[in-house]
Amino acid sequence: MILFLDYDGVLHPDAAYYVQSRKHSHIELRAEGALFMWMPILEAILAPYSDVRIVLSTSWVRELGFAKAKGFLSPGLQSQVIGGTWHSKMARHKEGAHRVPDLWSELTRYQQIANYVRTKKPTDPWIAIDDDTVGWDPSVAHRLVPTDGDTGMSNPAAQRSLRERLEAIDRGEADLDKDCWQ
Repeated sequence: MILFLDYDGVLHPDAAYYVQSRKHSHIELRAEGALFMWMPILEAILAPYSDVRIVLSTSWVRELGFAKAKGFLSPGLQSQVIGGTWHSKMARHKEGAHRVPDLWSELTRYQQIANYVRTKKPTDPWIAIDDDTVGWDPSVAHRLVPTDGDTGMSNPAAQRSLRERLEAIDRGEADLDKDCWQ
């Protein structure tokens, strides 16, 4: 199964900012806690599901690059990552290497994930964990594990929702084949 994973509002509060200065750049959390403080919760929930493959659906990939964004995850989660919804090729013009306006950032998270599914055509069932719930087509809303941007995966309701979806997929009971873009 495939899990589309956002970072902000899922693995830590949605208050992470990319700060650039002349000397260095870094990401800082402008909320209580630490970056990726809820990652152990996700790891514990995913532990029984070794077949889960992760696709990064976070703006961190566009801002930092795939390898650096992936590098913030634990080694266990990193080993499950198979790609991202954004790729650097999306910022290049078809006829050359110059950059084009980044229309990707104007898409909703749902549209970004839908584009990935439409182009990659995964055969495995998929779900997404995200605090961006805007614009999800009702025909695929059952695939979204919504989180609150302030509490992310620390929220028992989000944990329960993820467990229920994973268990349903594992038992083969989830009706996840009816998508609007097939």
